[in-house]
Amino acid sequence: MKNNSKYTDLEAALRIDCEKCSGLCCVALYCMKTDGFPDNKQAGVPCKHLRADFCCDIHGQLAKKKMRGCLAYDCFGAGQKVSQSSYANENWKTNPEKANEIFQVFMIVFQLHQMAWYLLEASSLVTDKRISAEIEALIAENNQMTALAPAEILQIDLTNYQTGVNQVLKKVSNQLAADSFDKSERKDYFGKNFKRANLNGRNFSMALMIAANLEGCSLTGTNFLGADLRDANIKNTDLRGSVFLTQMQINAARGNAKTKLPSNLCRPGSWD
Repeated sequence: MKNNSKYTDLEAALRIDCEKCSGLCCVALYCMKTDGFPDNKQAGVPCKHLRADFCCDIHGQLAKKKMRGCLAYDCFGAGQKVSQSSYANENWKTNPEKANEIFQVFMIVFQLHQMAWYLLEASSLVTDKRISAEIEALIAENNQMTALAPAEILQIDLTNYQTGVNQVLKKVSNQLAADSFDKSERKDYFGKNFKRANLNGRNFSMALMIAANLEGCSLTGTNFLGADLRDANIKNTDLRGSVFLTQMQINAARGNAKTKLPSNLCRPGSWD
């Protein structure tokens, strides 16, 4: 994602800050041990490792314990948004009667923040003024919705908004693909060995790329919108020119010290 001074505050708001959250992901989410979480857990039930101060008592051991689900998860800043803004003076623990409401608001804001992340990236890629105006309108609407009171957030027509976002992202993806040599609609690359291949401009949006080998590949303009990169090998790979990557995708992949990331993404501590 290119730096966009117009949206500096929003970009910052989409980065997680667990110290300002009331442990929402550790309570609100449904988790399965087979997906790399400590145990099977129903939504609304606190993880057994969540401390009273909302910190994880095994956070420093997640990589050693192979808690890949915990390591990969990223809420796009929804946790601190809901904890600090939507419920500034209360949380699910101090007000258990509101717990379900808080969790529902968190899940809605999470989806809005995720869409905002993609819209920000799209705004830096698009050249068509009409599409750019559509993106600006959707970002403005997103900001307005996440600033609403909890009761109003619960009334948001998320499906309708998501449809608008998907339409504009498709337009941007099609625009990028128009300049690409590859217009393949293939979506299954499970375990595919692309090592050192030239994948510039390839469209991997919504593709299954679990355990795919992307080591040393050329990925300028490569579209990873919604691609499943769990256990994908991105060691010794330069992803700085790739588009529509998220922190969750990077967290789920396997990189090393020579992996180069876009400026809006952080190197996972588990790679060390």
